Amino acid sequence: MQALISGFADVLNIYTLAWICVGVTLGYVLGVLPGLGKATGVAVSIPLTFYLEPVAAIALLIGIAKGSAAGSAVSAILLNTPGEPSSAPTALDGYPLARQGKAQKALKMGLFASVIGDFLSTLVLICLAAPLARYALLIGPVELCAILVFSMTFIGGLSGKSLIKGLIAGAFGVLFATVGLETESFIPRMTFGLLELDDGLPLVPIAIGMLAVAEMIVQAGNMRQLDAETARIVDGGAPEDRVVLWSEWKRCLAPILRGTLIGSVVGILPGLGASVGSFLSYGATRRASKNPEEFGTGRIEGIAAAESADNAVVPASFVPLFALGIPGSVIAAILIAAFVLHGLTPGPRMFQEQPQLVAAVYAAMLCASGVLLLIGYTGQRIFAQVTRVPIRLIIPGVLFLCCIGAWMETGSIFAIYIMLAFTVFGFLAKKLDFSFVTFLIGFVIGPSAELSFRQSLQILDHRWTKLLDHPIALVFIALTLVVLVVLARGRSAGPAGGVRPARDPQITPTHHEGRIS
Repeated sequence: MQALISGFADVLNIYTLAWICVGVTLGYVLGVLPGLGKATGVAVSIPLTFYLEPVAAIALLIGIAKGSAAGSAVSAILLNTPGEPSSAPTALDGYPLARQGKAQKALKMGLFASVIGDFLSTLVLICLAAPLARYALLIGPVELCAILVFSMTFIGGLSGKSLIKGLIAGAFGVLFATVGLETESFIPRMTFGLLELDDGLPLVPIAIGMLAVAEMIVQAGNMRQLDAETARIVDGGAPEDRVVLWSEWKRCLAPILRGTLIGSVVGILPGLGASVGSFLSYGATRRASKNPEEFGTGRIEGIAAAESADNAVVPASFVPLFALGIPGSVIAAILIAAFVLHGLTPGPRMFQEQPQLVAAVYAAMLCASGVLLLIGYTGQRIFAQVTRVPIRLIIPGVLFLCCIGAWMETGSIFAIYIMLAFTVFGFLAKKLDFSFVTFLIGFVIGPSAELSFRQSLQILDHRWTKLLDHPIALVFIALTLVVLVVLARGRSAGPAGGVRPARDPQITPTHHEGRIS
């Protein structure tokens, strides 16, 4: 508690709070724009933090992630076009409410549920990360290798529709992570004689190329259709259609708490992602309702359940990152570069080496929740108008920022070449339904997995029977096999909770390829 108070002392100043506000505002706008999102915003903005103080820089990026998660509900409610896939359940009941003249009510409940889920999940992070880190110090290379393999299997199984494709994407991520000097002998691997590759492939240009530029190509292919779509912002005449009534709050309290719990658990488990959390929460709330058949026709509890879980995933995904150094989501994977850049190496030792900076990060996350409520509530009408901006004006600006961001990572034009190369890779991954999220997390985990595997071979003396001396490793190896078998046998069962976002009648089938349809 004392450390957290000192963290607030570092954050509660005009300079840091101003950057938190900038981050939340930028993230909210990115969330409103369909096709853009927190991953794109954070990846592009990392190089822009080079000249900021560490606390302000990290606070800016966290503000973008939190604001984007909440802002994606705006286009889901007003356009029936989720800003991110994780907001698809929000559209199921949010869009019908907007057509009934209750757009403001739906937007406000989405914002309130987002803030509550985000705030409570941040408290979970603060309470769990340090205790898990103290226990993690007892984990050796053998145990860490088993945990990383389990994480990759879990990620590969649940990041896409196909288990095989998920595992292939993760394997490619690990493969590209081996580019550069070998960890023990320092012999160049797959550098093709290029000195720029001796240090390995930089994460930020790869993430920008696969997430942002590839998405802009998909958007450009549907430019005419996107420009033809206009927002249907409908406001009812009655005052109660613009506010959340107390009776509605009582109906939504349980779904919000349930969604926060589900989102936190999903966030802690590496690789599941916000989409899994929001659909699980929506499905659980529908099953718990006395009138489940009314969901999809404008039930405000559906919005509360989906948004609370969606926004709870982001802070909770930092738990494995802070405690074990394992990214729990693509956002956490991208933020590793920012943390290291500003002197905070994720992992169990950071609580001992940088306790003051960790406390400041916690304080910044809590402040970002409050700023999110303020900015979201006062600017909802303004943010809603962003959906009217023609896509032909959005694409050039995003591409310009992508090139600047990739160049600033290394100060070399070679980084832009890498970005363009992985743009092609990301575009093909989208078209062929390979999980680029799994690829990125595999890319981040790859070096640690290789190093821990090499160390494990030395410790075990190349004899698998010595694994009996490492029960924790055996447990995770067994869990890996169980997850593979269960996912392989249950793949045909469809999305969790019986919710099929791509076929739900409440989402119109006319949206462009690359969005939720």
